[in-house]
Amino acid sequence: MGSVYAEIELINGADRVLLEMGQITEAEVRRVALRAHVDSGADLMCINEQVNGQLQLRERGRVPATLADGSIADLALVGPLEVVFENRRANVDALVLPGDAEVLLGAIPMEYMDVLIDPRRRRLIVNPEHPYRAQVRLA
Repeated sequence: MGSVYAEIELINGADRVLLEMGQITEAEVRRVALRAHVDSGADLMCINEQVNGQLQLRERGRVPATLADGSIADLALVGPLEVVFENRRANVDALVLPGDAEVLLGAIPMEYMDVLIDPRRRRLIVNPEHPYRAQVRLA
């Protein structure tokens, strides 16, 4: 299929809450627009140290993660992070990859946003079959 990339916006989720509470202005919300590698083989959102430096997300812990080369690395888990693609949003935590590694949009945020990979056009699209809706499972 080849590589798929998408233009997304990443927003510091804590800043978004402070904005909604009237404690900061829109200009103070930390955000970054970037081109992310759409990787359905990755579970989580993965940002790099540079992006995390811009967003200043809070570390929630460290977790072992299997990298593409099969090695295991102890990575910081940060959040809250709001991911925006077109008219879709997901609030997730993210793993921080070393240095300026490629940002990865993984399967979990893709599922939250109800977006799909169009393999023919090699692009990310919103699900044309369903209007945007929250998917909630009650116990």
